[in-house]
Amino acid sequence: MATFILVPGGWHGSWSFEAVVPLLERAGHTVHALTLTGLRPDDDSATVASANLDTHADDVLRLLDRSRISGVTLVGHSYGGMVIAAAADRADGRVSRLVHLDAYVPRDGESCWSSTTERYREVFAAGAAATGYAVRPPDGGDPRRRPHPLASFLQTARLSGAVDRVPHREFVYCSGWEDRTPFAELRTRLLADPGWQVTDLPTGHDAMHEAPEAVAALLLGA
Repeated sequence: MATFILVPGGWHGSWSFEAVVPLLERAGHTVHALTLTGLRPDDDSATVASANLDTHADDVLRLLDRSRISGVTLVGHSYGGMVIAAAADRADGRVSRLVHLDAYVPRDGESCWSSTTERYREVFAAGAAATGYAVRPPDGGDPRRRPHPLASFLQTARLSGAVDRVPHREFVYCSGWEDRTPFAELRTRLLADPGWQVTDLPTGHDAMHEAPEAVAALLLGA
């Protein structure tokens, strides 16, 4: 049986995978859904202000250390793709599979800020205007969303190349919001890379809510 670590995207917590977790567990797998530092309900302003991409990668690595697990599958949604790449690069071979679920796939020196489109850079900048360190959630969406640490969007990924040796690397492209997606060019890039498996899913960005069965099926290899 597999072990999955599920990493949410910007503004979200472990609850974003609430419909997928029981489907994976029902199939007999171990599942850990994370809420990243700075996104937890009891995190104070100092914690939010200081959290960056390294902090979030360390959240994953601490779970690996604490649970003494290897051969793990890391799943990252949206911004979470930055986190799983950074964590896998430092995980000393304990990650066997990466699944970027409509998520950023950074190269060394890239950040969420540099990898996204101008539209989303404007969202980040406007959202951080009030505090200078926390990006408020865009209007609409789940009320459980929380302000996201700006530093984690800005910090560049420092990758040694170890992440490229993860045996199985997958990118899931959600095609149901092609008028707004920041991932179209990324999909083209990864389709040309033999080290990646690319799958299209006909949903909007929050596929875990729109089609949890389809997401679970992809993760289970069905």
